[in-house]
Amino acid sequence: MSKEQSGIAKAWEATVRKSQAAAKRRAHSFFTTMSVAHADDDDSVSNPVSGEVYHAEKVLSNGDFYTGQWSDNLPHGHGKYLWTDGCMYVGEWVKGKTNGKGRFSWPSGATYEGEFQAGYMDGKGIYTGASGDTYKGSWVMNLKHGEGTKSYANGDYYGGEWQRGFQEGQGRYQWKNGNNYNGQWRNGVINGNGTMIWANGNQYDGCWEDGLPKGNGTFQWVDGSFYVGNWSKDPREQSGTYYPSDSPAGHSKWDPQELFSVELNDCKINPGENVSILPLQKMLNWPGTDGEFLQKQPTSKPSSKGNDGSVRPRRMSVNGGVNYHSWEGDGDVSFDIIDGNSLMEGRDLDEGFERLQLEDPDLTETIQQQQQQIRLQPMKRQGDTISKGHKNYELMLNLQLGIRHSVGRPAPSTSLDLKSSAFDPKEKVWTKFPPEGSKHTPPHQSCDFRWKDYCPLVFRTLRKLLKVDPADYMISICGNDALRELSSPGKSGSFFYLTNDDRYMIKTMKKSEVKVLLRMLPSYYNHVRSFEDTLVTKFYGLHCVKLTGAAQKKVRFVIMGNLFCTEYTIHRRFDLKGSSHGRTTDKPESEIDATTTLKDLDLNYIFRLQKAWFQDFCRQVDKDCDLLEQERIMDYSLLIGLHFREASGFRTPSGIRTPPGNRDPDDDGAGPRLSRVDMDKLLLDDRRASIRLGIQMPARVEKTVRKGDETQLIGEPTGEFYEVVLFFGIIDILQDYDISKKLEHAYKSFQFDPTSISAVDPKQYAKRFRDFIFRVFTEDT
Repeated sequence: MSKEQSGIAKAWEATVRKSQAAAKRRAHSFFTTMSVAHADDDDSVSNPVSGEVYHAEKVLSNGDFYTGQWSDNLPHGHGKYLWTDGCMYVGEWVKGKTNGKGRFSWPSGATYEGEFQAGYMDGKGIYTGASGDTYKGSWVMNLKHGEGTKSYANGDYYGGEWQRGFQEGQGRYQWKNGNNYNGQWRNGVINGNGTMIWANGNQYDGCWEDGLPKGNGTFQWVDGSFYVGNWSKDPREQSGTYYPSDSPAGHSKWDPQELFSVELNDCKINPGENVSILPLQKMLNWPGTDGEFLQKQPTSKPSSKGNDGSVRPRRMSVNGGVNYHSWEGDGDVSFDIIDGNSLMEGRDLDEGFERLQLEDPDLTETIQQQQQQIRLQPMKRQGDTISKGHKNYELMLNLQLGIRHSVGRPAPSTSLDLKSSAFDPKEKVWTKFPPEGSKHTPPHQSCDFRWKDYCPLVFRTLRKLLKVDPADYMISICGNDALRELSSPGKSGSFFYLTNDDRYMIKTMKKSEVKVLLRMLPSYYNHVRSFEDTLVTKFYGLHCVKLTGAAQKKVRFVIMGNLFCTEYTIHRRFDLKGSSHGRTTDKPESEIDATTTLKDLDLNYIFRLQKAWFQDFCRQVDKDCDLLEQERIMDYSLLIGLHFREASGFRTPSGIRTPPGNRDPDDDGAGPRLSRVDMDKLLLDDRRASIRLGIQMPARVEKTVRKGDETQLIGEPTGEFYEVVLFFGIIDILQDYDISKKLEHAYKSFQFDPTSISAVDPKQYAKRFRDFIFRVFTEDT
């Protein structure tokens, strides 16, 4: 190693020591604390040939250090990366990303050793936490997924199946005290059929729900006596029979509720520890992608001072914003991550970039160009706020009054096993709402109207099944904030309304659609109950408002989940059916923006999912299509939303036009967009339900182009890939193959290719839909 290279390594080590030490004095500048010499390349590689792999040592502008194999201005091969905060990765790289076998260590002492793919912990690997928790098994995109075992620091142990970071499927949990459970899990809790055996020999064998016995089960004592019955934490639902053994010591006076209050007290599932910061979040953008390497050190002007008059140095963050470092008395460094969608302590981005002076003129020019690209304002919220004077203002008040009454009405606790009478289309409740109020309704300022709830018990249970909190549901729809009406009705003539928090969408319905939903409600309910990750639209309520007086107007509407309720900006939307006739947007190219819903012939991407996700996706699409075919439903589509992760930093994929400078003037900042680093943390955090099938799924897309044939459904792959976050679901599931659709099919078949039109028999529709979707979505190899 040359003297200059030795100086670089020593300088980096000094930086690490200073960043971790509990310094009692404040530092004046991050960059002036280290003197780094320029790392001259060996003459033999001063002008390396493209594709040539050689050894290199690189120092980043922020003090991070890389040593290892290098090719085409990127780490490629085996190499070591050291961060100034003490994190370190040693292992294989492919074109600037951790890929292959490697070891990542945290300053806390935690380590991950195993396989990486495209920057993710992916494959077989062992994670050992700072507290001593150890997981050994399969990973998919930073989440425990597949077979794996976990030994907890407190002595507990779990071995079995995992999904999305949580125990799910079949698994065995052994407590340190000798108790053990063997059976089914869901979302990290005991759920399904399983057996709990206590250290004293007693055992429970039966059904579980949300970590507690629920349904049929048997509790058996070590002496042979047992209790068989229907179990519930609610004593009113508990019933069963005690069977004594030949032993003189009986348990006839035992209260079954003791199983919940006593026996299960020592059977708490250890949540374990989360990964503090994921390796992917530590990856920097190498030259040739989003960021730049600096061989020379930048200098900062003393323009921003701390409370004690010391300089607050700045540096570029990984997403192209500016990091402000505030040096605390104990020597720790705190970071405020700012990106192009935020303001820096009230300053414009210009000030941050203007005061960051770089010695490298090429990089200065690059940053100035990128500065223009990251000025992305959050897009204007969709829809027009319904305020007083709006033609539908009274309808909105009626709707909110009715929902508040329906959801807030006291109701007994119900089992998920509903009687067939609950699904009877005649099962509806009418309520009068006079302006002066009544015994059951409050006075109000709207007109006199009647309110109808269809199958109220079914939809109440559906909300419970889908884990919708009644209070949150009521606040979202009936809170002080007004609904927003989408500017144009759908193709069917229905109007759409959004709640202020974007959680729920309200759609007006034709009578025929109401009949279809009520007819398929039993099958739909059982399907949603059986398949937690179903992609079909989630329905939360079906209602009707009937105005009194001469008009006698009826407005029927359904409340659904909004697929795009997210902090992520949706850059592209596609509505895909698998047909080609009329399946292009009617907007000219110049008017297409992030709010435009594009169709089949506008699609210019192939969606690539990790193997485990792709298998789950295929299984679920098959199950959902089976349901819709069985119910004679057609004309449904897969709605897809894409968030391009690079668009949060510097590089925006070609063809993506995020509207600049069109922030809603009425927006008080209640829904701020997050920086890319914060987004990644939100996206990849190992938390329940943070990533699910169709909800904020990390994936890659490959751009495609159509060559010649304009009716070609899927273009040719170009090899141009983008990292994205995907949202998707099956929508418009209330159109049955009725006489009007049969006539449409017959009429259009004379004019066009029968296979290209949307109106076809449900069996043919489901097959065509599947075939198309499974070509658009592929496994990422």
